[in-house]
Amino acid sequence: MQIILLDKVVNLGALGDIVKVKDGYARNFLIPSGRARRATQNAIAEFEARRAELEKVAAAKLAECQAVGEKLSGFTVKLTQKAGVDGRLFGSVTNHDVSEELTKQGFAVAKSQVRMPNGPLKAVGDYTVNVSLHTDVNVEVNVSVLGETA
Repeated sequence: MQIILLDKVVNLGALGDIVKVKDGYARNFLIPSGRARRATQNAIAEFEARRAELEKVAAAKLAECQAVGEKLSGFTVKLTQKAGVDGRLFGSVTNHDVSEELTKQGFAVAKSQVRMPNGPLKAVGDYTVNVSLHTDVNVEVNVSVLGETA
């Protein structure tokens, strides 16, 4: 299916690109989330008329994410979990726990924006976690997991 992108999509294209994707990807994800439209003649003409407006909105969104990213860069999140004497946690620290703590600290970060390359944290210690605020803004956040004995 031919679609026109209304937003930058990772590994697909930038705003205004006309790309061919699988039908299900377009129908089930890109079009409902507002990131794309079918590339019909009317849709392309309408997009060209609104292109400047959409680019301005995308630039404002990027600038906002970069400002938050500068504040968040190098930020340390301290989480306390129950742990055994050997330092292993009873359970784990997930992206949900990190995003919840960042939200408490005043940063609006969704669970899906927190990327943990090695999976959930299962031991006491200091870790580095990636936060993807925008397709072009990735920030590293330090997570300090402290053990609490039962």
